[in-house]
Amino acid sequence: MDFDLAIIGGGPAGYNAAEKAAENGLQTILFEKKYLGGVCLNEGCIPTKTLLYSSKIYDSIKGADKYGISVKGETTADYPQIIKRKDKVVQKLTGGVSYKLSTAGVTVIKDTATIEGEKGDLIQISAAGKTYQVKYLLICTGSETVIPPIKGLSDIPYWTSKEALESTELPKSIAIIGGGVIGIEFASVFNSMGVQVHVIEMMPEILGAMDKETSAMLRSDYAKKGVKFYMNTKVTEVSKKGVTVEKDGKSQTIEAEKVLVSVGRRPVTKGLGLESLNIVMKGNGVAVNQYMQTSHPNVYAAGDITGFSLLAHTAIREGEVAIHHIVGIDDPMSYKAIPGVVYTNPEIAGVGKTEEELTAAGEPFRVLKLPMAHSGRFIAENETGSGLCKIIVNPNDQIIGCHMLGNPVSEIILVAGIAIENGDTVEEFRKHVYPHPTVGEILHEVLFS
Repeated sequence: MDFDLAIIGGGPAGYNAAEKAAENGLQTILFEKKYLGGVCLNEGCIPTKTLLYSSKIYDSIKGADKYGISVKGETTADYPQIIKRKDKVVQKLTGGVSYKLSTAGVTVIKDTATIEGEKGDLIQISAAGKTYQVKYLLICTGSETVIPPIKGLSDIPYWTSKEALESTELPKSIAIIGGGVIGIEFASVFNSMGVQVHVIEMMPEILGAMDKETSAMLRSDYAKKGVKFYMNTKVTEVSKKGVTVEKDGKSQTIEAEKVLVSVGRRPVTKGLGLESLNIVMKGNGVAVNQYMQTSHPNVYAAGDITGFSLLAHTAIREGEVAIHHIVGIDDPMSYKAIPGVVYTNPEIAGVGKTEEELTAAGEPFRVLKLPMAHSGRFIAENETGSGLCKIIVNPNDQIIGCHMLGNPVSEIILVAGIAIENGDTVEEFRKHVYPHPTVGEILHEVLFS
């Protein structure tokens, strides 16, 4: 029962780290209590993007006449079939994860793992009625949906993202509590499918810490499509009739057939046995250093459990950093250029610093920006879509932030992220030659604005 490394959690951080550990010669065991792939692959990133892509195709067909294409007859969306395809995609990818771990020689235990403490130099972990001894431990237990203490919420069959992804029936109307990434992506899906969507957000703008200018533009786009937004608005009660909200001392009830709760996520730390190793916490998550090492020298943490980024791509990189440190490779984690993407139609993406963040910190900066229409390829492919590309530079003319709205910015934002991570200046970045015509050329054009 002895292993070099135990990993608790089979999400993006865990399963990728397990494969890398095995490749580096570590005898590795991975514990997953539910399903490989974690929330991202089963209840988050992949299934939502599958639904969003079906929605995007549906939108494109409905607007085909703008591109000179005539679609005869009524165009309909077979939502049960869309859900069926989503399930097929998830099954294919989870199967791929299982195969990858098996091929790498990773032992997988499908059960809840509990840290029991130490015996000598080895960490004790119990699962499935057995005790395992390991030298190193990597904790990747992810996050869970936050359910706010709203009056009446427990009395109705509300949805979280999990139930919203499972349902094969579309409601006639839906009230989404929370205008963050999850809420806005579901608003996009349901709006495309003809559902009346209400988005209720306590903050002045949607999408939390993302760039406010592009977020406001996206909200405006969806308001034109029929989504109703309630900003600076607090939910006070939920009932079968709908959602009661309050703004500026005035109350109203928003009637909706279904309620979706998406106010955020929090790290899963309870019941793990962290106290048996005296692991130091930071906020709701586990405190780590630049190598993802916790207060215990042989225990590491990666992904949502750190409470920092809560993004799958961040989790994958954090897991890699942890494994590198265990095997003696000096490869510290950098959070300077972590891209954030919302896969709506149009997409919105950002990396690095925002204007709001820099202003709050009192740091000087200047902004270079252009409408996406300055890209010929964007005009050719987006008859009705608006867009913006914004690059933020510091007094040394180094690129420190980039924020974009338009399709397909999810595929372009990495280029700006590389420039930010490398500390490139505007002059250095201008020298790169972009293929023409591409939407990505907008990054080059902005630097001359």
